[in-house]
Amino acid sequence: MPASPHILPDLPEVALTLRRSARARRFSLRVSRHDGAVILTLPLRAPLDEALAFARSQSDWLRRALDRVPQVAPLGFGAAIPFEGQALTLTPGAVRAPKVQDDRLILPGDEARLRPLLRAFLKHCARVRLQAATERHAATLGRGFRKITLRDTRSRWGSCAQDGSLSYSWRLIMAPPSVLDYVAAHEVAHLAQMNHSPAFWAVVARLRPDYAADRAWLKTEGAGLQAIRFDD
Repeated sequence: MPASPHILPDLPEVALTLRRSARARRFSLRVSRHDGAVILTLPLRAPLDEALAFARSQSDWLRRALDRVPQVAPLGFGAAIPFEGQALTLTPGAVRAPKVQDDRLILPGDEARLRPLLRAFLKHCARVRLQAATERHAATLGRGFRKITLRDTRSRWGSCAQDGSLSYSWRLIMAPPSVLDYVAAHEVAHLAQMNHSPAFWAVVARLRPDYAADRAWLKTEGAGLQAIRFDD
């Protein structure tokens, strides 16, 4: 059944999306930390009025959850964007390609081209950094990998396939360099242990003994990176 929007009387500004699921055994609410979307999931045959009554009973929880969703200003000249953990101000300039200068990221002055140029720049930098980090950790581990793919994934920062192909979110370039390096080490560790067992984490610790702080950073700050919109 297609998702359909509903409005809660106590939260008229919130569009509640209804999803029926064959796997659901009870009502559940989820607030996306990426864009604040509110999803109400219910079993296939559950009455709609009961589901909406459940959602209304959770109004206080919903307010708190929505307050925690990162608020990100629209991208445009004068706005700041994180790059390798540093906030850079998007600045128009007489350049042919994006250029980092002190605390500014200078781009060609056509605002209509700002977002696609910025996205392409971040992807390029992410590929360079992640390729180097992956090669370094793989060499330390004595393992080869097949290829690296960059995606704009929202559910995970990286993944490792059975054939040795590694995938990363290019948004990692916005995180501090040590965080990007941790994710590379994490995925390379899967080349040796395709699981999250104690043996896997021992491999991660071998590659990055101080990984805990970077893992924690992603849990607390990662949603802010995911919330930045590069489309219109």
